[in-house]
Amino acid sequence: MEISTQVPSFKNLFSGKKGQNLGIVRSMNYEIPGIFRLESGKTLSHVRIEYEMYGKMNADKSNVILVCHALTGDAHAAGFHAGDKKPGWWNIVIGPNKAFDTERYCIVCSNIIGGCKGSTGPSSINPETGKPYGISFPVLTIVDMVNAQKKLVEHLGIKQLFAVTGGSMGGMQVLQWTVSYPEMVKKAIAIATTASTTPQQIAFGAIGRKAITDDPKWNGGNYYGKKTPAQGLALARMIGHITYLSDASMQKKFGRAQQEKAGPNLPKTSSEAAPEISSEVSPEVSPEVSSETFSDHSSNFQVESYLNHQGDTFTKRFDANSYLYITKAVDFFDLSKNGSLIEGLSGVTAKYLVISITSDWLYPPYQSQEIVSALTANGVDAKYEEIRSQYGHDAFLLEEGQLNYLIRGFLSQILVSDIMYRNFYSVSRNETIENASTLMVKKKVNHLPVISEDEKLEGIVTSWDITKAVACKITELNEIITRDVKYVFSGDKIETASSIMEDYSISALPVIDSENRVIGMVTSESISALIGKFS
Repeated sequence: MEISTQVPSFKNLFSGKKGQNLGIVRSMNYEIPGIFRLESGKTLSHVRIEYEMYGKMNADKSNVILVCHALTGDAHAAGFHAGDKKPGWWNIVIGPNKAFDTERYCIVCSNIIGGCKGSTGPSSINPETGKPYGISFPVLTIVDMVNAQKKLVEHLGIKQLFAVTGGSMGGMQVLQWTVSYPEMVKKAIAIATTASTTPQQIAFGAIGRKAITDDPKWNGGNYYGKKTPAQGLALARMIGHITYLSDASMQKKFGRAQQEKAGPNLPKTSSEAAPEISSEVSPEVSPEVSSETFSDHSSNFQVESYLNHQGDTFTKRFDANSYLYITKAVDFFDLSKNGSLIEGLSGVTAKYLVISITSDWLYPPYQSQEIVSALTANGVDAKYEEIRSQYGHDAFLLEEGQLNYLIRGFLSQILVSDIMYRNFYSVSRNETIENASTLMVKKKVNHLPVISEDEKLEGIVTSWDITKAVACKITELNEIITRDVKYVFSGDKIETASSIMEDYSISALPVIDSENRVIGMVTSESISALIGKFS
């Protein structure tokens, strides 16, 4: 009989609780040692990666989720920096009792290489010249971003990520992770993304880049320490921002409403302007047409003012050269191989959740469906879900309820196979108690499944059984084997395993296959380690 003195209670393990915010968080950085080689063959040195971490790693660092940010995001995904009024960009899903529950998981988010929020990018100082790289910075790809993240993950001592997730360009990194390093990713969540950038998406990127490079202040990318190409960068942001919204969301948010109050540097709108009507305005002109003399800087409609605000705000936090490099990396992204996405994703092993947004016209749902089809064709466990929203592409940053529901459901589907020990120790029924005891002490285990010559489960012995046998001067293992042993299958949910452990007051279960062969062991400690709260 197995007797455990410390069997944790799992009855409330998966109960829902209201999500909470993280408190004050801080950024950290890591410098990749030596030379960092890019996909182009070019190299960089002293590459710095900015990152943040929320929650604690468990003992074997198997509970880490890597969050990949979108085009203009950064490492600050959740919580508050000291003095900030707004939390990180994905605070709606990261925190205690949220989808990415920091009571269970350790969340890591890093600023991509090429960015301008702490990681090495075009605005960084080139150690060889002592001046900003500018456009001498090498061409980047999504592969390079993922390779830099991998260096960080290795630095943190993580052998396998429990999950990788991200939306938009973050979703591209998720896909690339599972292609480049399939053995390092257990689960993947790709949201509102594509496996291959389309001509339309490339076209929008090209217009944004031209807006920047046509700005005289861009100066061939050499503007650091001078006036920045703010006008071009703002226009690029305005163009991009239109693709993040939907027709329905713009109708709902703005309609044809005009500004009631003029903002800073904006002329008054027709409703507030002096009533004089220009003699040049034809009587046939719609009454909605402004009564003012035309001005390039007028923002009569609310949607115009909104876009101007988005553009102006963006120039205060982002580097124009980073925008050029990152959008180009998005354009290059194509995971198909020999024209086949099925072939391109043939090495993927991670379980997938692919989420699209019904109103997303930047990365329409059909592109997510293509990913799932290709994964399924390769035998990958892939699930497709849609967020029903009018927010367009930006819904992956806004739809708190649907996101938490879908992601939480996917992550909580943890199976015995996810946590079982495959390198276990066993004995035969003909073994002596002395040898079994020695094995337990040497390998620091408390349970030994007893297996037959053809590896089928015959019973189990525990350290408690050994102790009793010694006290009773029993020498043959065969006399103390528990033959009515409880077990689970690798495809069972961990809730099933934990319920058996609780019901029978045991702390370990053999994992068997359909032919009753032992293929692993699952223990209460392994479940606790995953969850984190019991470790």
